[in-house]
Amino acid sequence: MGTTTPAMVRMIAFLHDYRRELGLPTAVAFDVPAEGMRAVDIARQLELPVERIEGAFLNARLVGLGALVRPGDRVAFVPYGTPASHPAFFGRAGIEKYAVV
Repeated sequence: MGTTTPAMVRMIAFLHDYRRELGLPTAVAFDVPAEGMRAVDIARQLELPVERIEGAFLNARLVGLGALVRPGDRVAFVPYGTPASHPAFFGRAGIEKYAVV
């Protein structure tokens, strides 16, 4: 039975402070099943306030929380109001394409 590389998950801006105030790490190696799992499900398992997350950088692409995260991926959750998620920088296509409905 082979092993998989965990996804590396980071929280930025407000989410970074939120985790730190709770005494929790702001970056974690998260075991993702081989078939992957949605970013929103990872956020929920990490007990993040999902209603305050606009999207995520998934391997340097801005996506919505419905995007599939696979082993070895790099994820950074982005709360609303973070300047880097502004459409002028990255657009909204990824967030809209992978929106959680």
